[in-house]
Amino acid sequence: MQEKPQLDVTLCAPRGFCAGVDRAIQIVEQALERYGAPVYVRHAIVHNKYVVDELRRKGAVFVEDLSEIPATTAPVIFSAHGVPKAVPEAANARNLFVLDATCPLVSKVHIEATRHHAEGREVILIGHAGHVEVVGTMGQLPDGAVTLIETEAEAERFTPRDPTQLSYVTQTTLSVDDTEAIVAILKRRFPAIALPHKEDICYATTNRQEAVKAIAPQVDALVVVGSPESSNSMRLVEVARRSGCPRAVLVERAAEIDWPVFDGIRSLGVTAGASAPDTLVTEILDAFATRYSLRVRQSGQQRESIVFNLPRELRTPLSS
Repeated sequence: MQEKPQLDVTLCAPRGFCAGVDRAIQIVEQALERYGAPVYVRHAIVHNKYVVDELRRKGAVFVEDLSEIPATTAPVIFSAHGVPKAVPEAANARNLFVLDATCPLVSKVHIEATRHHAEGREVILIGHAGHVEVVGTMGQLPDGAVTLIETEAEAERFTPRDPTQLSYVTQTTLSVDDTEAIVAILKRRFPAIALPHKEDICYATTNRQEAVKAIAPQVDALVVVGSPESSNSMRLVEVARRSGCPRAVLVERAAEIDWPVFDGIRSLGVTAGASAPDTLVTEILDAFATRYSLRVRQSGQQRESIVFNLPRELRTPLSS
């Protein structure tokens, strides 16, 4: 029997679930436990098919629009990415029982955008068109109140209504470096632009990108465990490639691994997007272990101390 080649594997830390994702999944699980099935969820609770399928198996029903939900007293949960203001208004009009799983760091961006608008400023949103978080943030304000900027070129071309009454917020899951470049252009062109009180890109996105930057130049290939719909996972692939690892790929499940990509490698980096459970990282490592003799080490510090409270409805005892 031919001996398997050795592969040095570096696991990035931190990786995988962030506090916002963990909270959102807990909300669905505890709602099912407390109220029973079905529990309705508007949009994928987080962008990971494995997670969504597991919750669906337990009794969660996923919809893209409230109109798909029948008249019901069952909980209706908004996903971690946030929703336009019109969605809770429509839910209230139907007297639906809503549990909001919007990540508190996304809600912070909503509050900032609303505050800037109330103070008379034009609002720029740095983000990716069509992403559900961007749709939700833009939907906090009237049509035309928010201008979406995706690239440095768009930042150079942008013409505000009044350069002295301008502000910006950002999607929480962007590339830190890309966003810094766009912000630098806006600050140079519009020195009076109002900044967020605190960085909008979330701690988990930043930490995972920094962990990838640290190992990307040292490995022959890098796997990001995550979904193509996951913005933070896609950014990790980009960051790895820019940081010196051209063979960086996104893999959702082990069955999807394109093995020729890894021909001849001796070292591998592995990380996971903020909506990918660690069980999928284990699945990927097990797949590599069928072809290689693995020597695994961890790089960085896994511990992140941030925890978000569940909604009050799930923290109070049910009346008997």
